[in-house]
Parts: sequence; structure tokens; C-alpha cells
Amino acid sequence: MAISPSGSLIKPLAWITGANGLIGNYLVQTASQFAPQWRVRALTRADFDLLDFDAVRREFADDRPQLVIHCAAITSVADAQKNPELARRVNVEAAALLSELMADGRLVFFSTDLVFDGRKGDYAEADAVNPLHLYGETKAVAEQAVLKNPRHLVIRTSINGGISPAGNRTFNEQLRRSLQQAGQGMKLFTDEFRNPIPAVETARAVWELAGKRCAGLYHIAGAEKLSRWQTGQLLVKRWPEVTAKIEAGSARDFPGPPRALDTSLNISKVQKILSRPLPGLSEWLAQNPGERF
Repeated sequence: MAISPSGSLIKPLAWITGANGLIGNYLVQTASQFAPQWRVRALTRADFDLLDFDAVRREFADDRPQLVIHCAAITSVADAQKNPELARRVNVEAAALLSELMADGRLVFFSTDLVFDGRKGDYAEADAVNPLHLYGETKAVAEQAVLKNPRHLVIRTSINGGISPAGNRTFNEQLRRSLQQAGQGMKLFTDEFRNPIPAVETARAVWELAGKRCAGLYHIAGAEKLSRWQTGQLLVKRWPEVTAKIEAGSARDFPGPPRALDTSLNISKVQKILSRPLPGLSEWLAQNPGERF
């Protein structure tokens, strides 16, 4: 810690990009609980544009953060496909710049389970990536850029739930809204698997890894592999006002582009490090009945 002119200690500074997004917001909100040793600057587009690299360099030179947790990204598969140039600039080039600026510091970069093709599931950190679409491709490329620096940390995660600032960013918010609009019911896939996790648990794990100066590649996801249909069944029990029924469907009947059917992540590496293991979604919901979700 530095010392101010008055003689008081100044906590080291952490940047959190994408602070208006789901995980970024949870990292900001939980910092005082999980990482009280840090001062946090929550960065949004209102502060400066991460694609204005000159502005990023100026702000970095002024602040000199000791830690950057980079959450800002284009996270929608559809949005990335619609605008591939923007997706590459946001997901790859901005991450590479921050990695360069933090050459002597620590960068935490968020990646995704969708760097895998979903053919086998239970993917470990050492498994080869093979993304099926541009979003996963940009994240896989960015991972390599960040991991060139042995100080840096890459987090692959699955779908995160909770309450987003916009109220429409999480899988639970989107499902609830879709069910309310559907009225009569909707189909969820029984053959597409992820590891859903509450974003508050992701934030807790990331702050702990950062505090322990962990580096390299880690999977942070729920301890339970669930299909879309199983996830929906868990959540509707929490929403008595939702009357629409969930029906079982198959991703193989989906008319869109190929889908990665089982991108479940093996989290045994991080479970050995965390002071409290990551829970499965059903366990977390049962232990937090009063939590908005």
C-alpha cells in the first residue's frame, strides 16, 4: 500500500471494466465484502470508450491500477455474428491492449465455455478449444494473447445468473420474461448442457483468486451440469406468478446454426484452491430461498 501526504495508507487500485454488466456489477458490489484490500474503479462507457485506445492509455497512465479485471465484452453469439469486426475489436484487441498495459501488473480476463465445440463435455483447462462460432473464436484468440504473460489470469465461465443492472441480461431474467410473454408455454432443450452459476459466486471466486495471486487458466462455473430444461424446472419453482409451462425440446430440432451441445466445465482445479467450493445451482437456490433470482 502507498502512503498519502497525510500519512494514511492508500489501498491499491483495481479497475473493473464492464461495470454495468452482470459479472462486472457483482464484482463491484461485492468488493467491500470479498476484497476490502482494494480500491475499485468501476468503469463504464460513461468513463471512456475502451475502443479509444489513446484514451485508455491516458487513463491508465493517470491511474496506474495494480489490478485490472476485464469484464467488458460482446457476449451475445448473435451480436458477434452480426458485427464480426466490432466483436474482434472489443473481445480481442481491447483485451490485448490491457494485457500490454498490465505487462508488469495483473490482468484478469473473462472467457467462456463456448470456446469448446460441446462434443464431449466436462472440459478441463488443458482440453483443446474448438469454437463453433465467432463469439467463441474471439474469446479463444484473446485467451492466448492474455496468457502470453505468466502473471495474468484467464477465467472461463458458464452462464451466470442473478439480477443485472438492466434487468434483462441474465439467463434467469431472460427466461422469466420469455415465459411471461409466452403465456401458454415454451420449449427448453433437454440435450444442451451448461454449468449455470450465480454471478455472486463467480465474483467471490474471482476476488479470492486475485487475492491469492493466481495466474494461468481456471474454470469457474456451477458444480452441477444441467440441461436448459432442468435449469428451467428449478427456476419456475421460484416464480409462482409464472403460469406458462416448460416443455421438453431438442436442440437438434433448432433451425439455427450448429449449437455446442455440452460445454460443461470441469472445475476440480479451482475447487482445490477456493476456501469455499463453488456450489451447483440447485444447491445454491435451496440455500438462498429469499434471494432475488
